[in-house]
Amino acid sequence: MSPTRTALLDAAADAVLAGDWDRTRMADVARAAGVSRQTLYYEFGSKDGLAEALAMREAERFLAGAEQARVGHEGSPAEAVAAVTVRTLESAEANPLLKAVLTDDAGGLLPFLTTRAEKVLGAATAHLADYLSGHWPHLPAAHVRLVADTVTRLTVSHLVLPGGRPDEVAADIALLVSRLLPPGPAAPDLEGTA
Repeated sequence: MSPTRTALLDAAADAVLAGDWDRTRMADVARAAGVSRQTLYYEFGSKDGLAEALAMREAERFLAGAEQARVGHEGSPAEAVAAVTVRTLESAEANPLLKAVLTDDAGGLLPFLTTRAEKVLGAATAHLADYLSGHWPHLPAAHVRLVADTVTRLTVSHLVLPGGRPDEVAADIALLVSRLLPPGPAAPDLEGTA
């Protein structure tokens, strides 16, 4: 990532952390980053584009943490997913930017985790599907896609509206994964399921 893009995203994050996102103008972000407003518009196109890029940068940080969390937990798909889920939910509890997004009703950023989260969900789903396929190549691709999408959506749901301790949530999600993606060569037939 270019230093200019990093500076702009950092300035946007500072505005979110200050609780000023709804009042922040693109010129304010550009000024805080030490660049022209034109440069900011060139990089992101709009304030929504900037917000989406900020959400994607945070998602990439969470995905990097997922990589680290899986190390040593490659015994089964369920074990790997449980480790990632715990890490993700615990990291979220300590993430000031995520807390600011979740608690700032007027900021308008929550949709980038909910109704406008296509890019974030897509990246996280693809990341998990690639990992599962790479480590357990015998698993049917349709099952892997279903599990990756479901796990991602459940995890994001628990980020937005926590439903228990991270270890408890991870155990529940791992149970689901173990039913759909057993570690052995056979996977259940999902034909006819919705």
